[in-house]
Amino acid sequence: MALGTKIEWTEATWNPVTGCSKYSDGCKNCYAECLALRLQAMGNPKYRNGFKLTLHPQSLKEPLSWKKPHMIFVPSMGDLFHEDVPVEFIKKVFDTMNKAYWHIFQVLTKRAERLAEVAKELPWPPNVWAGVTVESVKYTYRISLLRKVPAKIRFLSLEPLLSDMPSLDLTGINWVIVGGESGPGARPMQPVWVRHVRDQCKMQGVKFFFKQWGGVRRRKSGRIFEGRTWNEMPSITSAQPTLGV
Repeated sequence: MALGTKIEWTEATWNPVTGCSKYSDGCKNCYAECLALRLQAMGNPKYRNGFKLTLHPQSLKEPLSWKKPHMIFVPSMGDLFHEDVPVEFIKKVFDTMNKAYWHIFQVLTKRAERLAEVAKELPWPPNVWAGVTVESVKYTYRISLLRKVPAKIRFLSLEPLLSDMPSLDLTGINWVIVGGESGPGARPMQPVWVRHVRDQCKMQGVKFFFKQWGGVRRRKSGRIFEGRTWNEMPSITSAQPTLGV
């Protein structure tokens, strides 16, 4: 686990799985892949395989040793629902999250199909949030799959936001994160795309979080949208019912 992450919408990261493979358009300039290769070059033993999918059973119990409550992104350097991660290993990750009830775990995946398929075999305590990445209108079908997951909090990561999405059905969704792509080769995000998402969140009663504009120098571009920061977050008490929609 790593505290002090630079990811604005969380407080810590936990990576019992690292590495991944290209899955959809948002993967083109993957920040995790670049970071993993850098860590491999630096001799970090956890990234000896670079960005090749790797399970880390030695990391399964890490959150249990952190007694202060944290909001934890799982995993930030891979995809727990990658097709090559065994269901039994996913169950072990969920067992730890269930036991570490004082933390909030934000589980995010692009593989909404496998998430929906495996979800019925997993426990979904209130402290485990389920999210999917929806980087363009092409992938809005993932929202319907997320609705099948019996999590208290369901969220969307629209990052990198690669297209306008003017007609989102956010039924059963508690939280939407929007962000532009960052780093070399970053594809630009249009302000009107952000505005359309924000307005739909407002109309449908969904919390809205604007992470960044992105670009080659994301810190310089900042995260101010229409004169302010947008840091809305869901709370456990405002969660949707546990039944899938």
